[in-house]
Amino acid sequence: MSTTTSRVPINTNIPTDDCTLSTCSIEQAQLLYDPTLAGNALFLGLFSLFMALQLVAGIYYRTWGYLVGMFCGLALEIIGYLGRVQMHFNPFLSNPFMMYLICITIAPVFITASIYLCLARIIVVYGEHLSRFRPRFYTITFIICDFVSLVLQAGGGAIVEIATNFSFEHVGIDIMLAGLGFQVASLVLFLALCAGFAMTCFKRRDELDVRFVQLRSALRFRICLYALFAATIAILIRSIFRIAELSRGFHGDIWNNEVDYMVLEGGMMAFACLLLTFAHPGIAFRREWHDADFKLKRARGTRQHP
Repeated sequence: MSTTTSRVPINTNIPTDDCTLSTCSIEQAQLLYDPTLAGNALFLGLFSLFMALQLVAGIYYRTWGYLVGMFCGLALEIIGYLGRVQMHFNPFLSNPFMMYLICITIAPVFITASIYLCLARIIVVYGEHLSRFRPRFYTITFIICDFVSLVLQAGGGAIVEIATNFSFEHVGIDIMLAGLGFQVASLVLFLALCAGFAMTCFKRRDELDVRFVQLRSALRFRICLYALFAATIAILIRSIFRIAELSRGFHGDIWNNEVDYMVLEGGMMAFACLLLTFAHPGIAFRREWHDADFKLKRARGTRQHP
């Protein structure tokens, strides 16, 4: 098979799946570099470890909603890095590329959903009466935002997969960018509302819910709060990077810079999942995880003030 000096777009009639590095130019590959085996295998191993630990902690502490979000997000990360490992051995294959592109792009949507579930319980622990909105408002609103972001990103990825020319391919990229942009906006709003609630709690600290005074003073609980905040910032940085990466298309310098990718995509997500695993809310809340369930609180109709 003859080589070409310009990169071939995804899903053209040229059978790049039949190429190997010995028969075709890297310019024909899905990426303009050969993905490193060591780096991608490392992330594959880390996310697999985090999934196993999340399963153990989720079952032990019965944090089912948190477990579902983390499990789905980590499963997508694992599939995505399996695709990148396969691409190391043959960077011309389209199926591993689509595994990587779609799964790694949408994985954080599920992980942020777990973070949103934690916020609702944190509000109950400090005092629902101090919040501008009911706890369930935050959970429902931001999970809906996650769903919209997921649909846009997955839909854009599907269009990229079936694209037969550059114009159609860029339609898919633009839709993915819209989903990522929506995700960034949601995360910024989430952080702003968290900051507002934290300021209210500080100013009205004599009105905090007396039922959870011991939990709030526990070191494990404070560590969990810091971990949730840091993980959210890491995911925000990752999402901003992903926008910059995709904004220039699959032929841009950022998209084809593996060092940037390893630090700002893989590194940020691994850091976030590390925090969300080892500062697990089950460890922080223990039995209060269920006591702080906003549905339970609302059903009892209690709002205690000191």
